[in-house]
Amino acid sequence: MNKILEYMLDEDEGFGDVTSNSVIGENEEVRAYIVSKDEGILAGINIAKELFESKRVKVLFHLSDGNKIKKGDLLMSLYGNARDILLVERTALNLLMRMSGVASAANEYVKLVDEKVIIAGTRKTQPAIGKFDKMALKIGGADTHRFSLDDMVLIKDNHIAVVGSPLDALLKAQKNVSFSKKIEIEVESLEDAISCVENKADIVMLDNMDSFKVSEVIKELEKRNIRQNSLIEISGGINKENILDYVDLGVDIISIGGLTHSSRSLDFSLKIK
Repeated sequence: MNKILEYMLDEDEGFGDVTSNSVIGENEEVRAYIVSKDEGILAGINIAKELFESKRVKVLFHLSDGNKIKKGDLLMSLYGNARDILLVERTALNLLMRMSGVASAANEYVKLVDEKVIIAGTRKTQPAIGKFDKMALKIGGADTHRFSLDDMVLIKDNHIAVVGSPLDALLKAQKNVSFSKKIEIEVESLEDAISCVENKADIVMLDNMDSFKVSEVIKELEKRNIRQNSLIEISGGINKENILDYVDLGVDIISIGGLTHSSRSLDFSLKIK
């Protein structure tokens, strides 16, 4: 089993579940089920299965990752030792509820933009469970962006602060990085956007620009006939209330950190029959 999942179980168990061990017989076998008390997109059901099966609990799926769910839906049935089911319960539910919350939020944004642009996550994930956050984004229909620092070059404001200017940082990366790695650079002004697109950055991220400024950049790139040189990504301050202001401006990607750092977990419950 994944080492992160093993750690999650060990962290919750401590030196043993003193409650279950004091009131439930060692060989008590039970049936249980996980039910939704919420609505959204299901994500993480295979992870929950892996957690329960690591304790020899038998698992029966009723729904799969990506399914739309509503209040009262039966997600999973379980059969096994009562102590083992209760030992895994909270860890499995916590991860399943979080992943489903991230997937549901991602799906809402994907539907809002109607496939006109790519909705992407960021690395603003929870420590140690970024892998599961990224999996949930994909299940919800969003792009995962970078999984880790070695996926691609992403030159941000602090890199630029060390080097001197966006263009200097871009040229250094193009000189020192393998052709197999895409290079993305974050810019905050029209001038820097133009220079980085002229020098063919793979992706230029317009950081914290309002819709008027984004429109100004796109129009200037088109006027100079260099728009095709780079993908244009926007990020910062974008939410459900204003995202449609950006969709038809001609950008390629909208990345939203809130999908993983602020999404509400769905509400699920485990019940023993």
